[in-house]
Amino acid sequence: MDRAQKEKVVDELGQIFESSGVVVVAHYEGLTVAEMQDLRARAREAEASVRVAKNRLAKIALEGKPCASIADYLSGMTVLTFSEDPVAAAKVAEGFSKDNKKFEILGGAMGETALDRAGVEATSKLPSREELISTIAGMIGAPASNIAGAIGAPASNIASILSTIEEKAEAA
Repeated sequence: MDRAQKEKVVDELGQIFESSGVVVVAHYEGLTVAEMQDLRARAREAEASVRVAKNRLAKIALEGKPCASIADYLSGMTVLTFSEDPVAAAKVAEGFSKDNKKFEILGGAMGETALDRAGVEATSKLPSREELISTIAGMIGAPASNIAGAIGAPASNIASILSTIEEKAEAA
C-alpha cells in the first residue's frame, strides 16, 4: 500500500470516527470468510457497517476525534463495527459474539464516552432509534385518543341507557 492509499484510508476512517454514533472494536481471529460475510450481512440489515483496518492507520485517524479512547483496543486482529444509530452496531456485535465465540468484543465508544466490554453489552440492550421514535409517537397519540374516548363516552352511555329504556318499554 503506497502513501496515497494510506492517506485515503486514514481520511475514510477519520470520517467514520467523526460521524458514527457508536464504534465497537473486536478481535476476529479465527473467523472464516463465511462468518465475516454473515457479520457484514447482519450489519447491513441493521444499517451498520463493518470495517477491517490496519491498527496503525486507525490510530492515526483517531487523533483529535471524539472516540479517540478506543485507540487502546487497537492491537492484534481487530475489526470495527460502527453505525450512525448509537445502538445498532452494538446490537450487531453483541448478537454476533453470542453466535461466534471467536469474535471477542474488546470495547468501543459512543461519541466521547468510552465503552468497555460491559458498556457495549449495556448499549446493545437499549432500544434503537426507530423503537424510541415509535414509543414517543405512541405517547403523543395516546392523550388525543383518550380525549376522544372521554368526549364520546357520555353520548355512548346515553344511547345505551335510552336503548335499555326502550327495550323495557317494549317488553311491558
